[in-house]
Amino acid sequence: MKEKEKFLKDNRGVGVVEIILILVVLIALVVIFKDQLTSMVTRAMNALEQSMNEVLP
Repeated sequence: MKEKEKFLKDNRGVGVVEIILILVVLIALVVIFKDQLTSMVTRAMNALEQSMNEVLP
């Protein structure tokens, strides 16, 4: 019975499971909002390029 209690109290793998769940949620959000993220990054890069062209002739 002690081995069963030790097994149930052992929480060494909990951190790994939490990290995996967080990664799954983040990946799902990226997939869901892919178009919006792509558009936002493209606009940011275009604005950066315009600023660089103004600074560097």
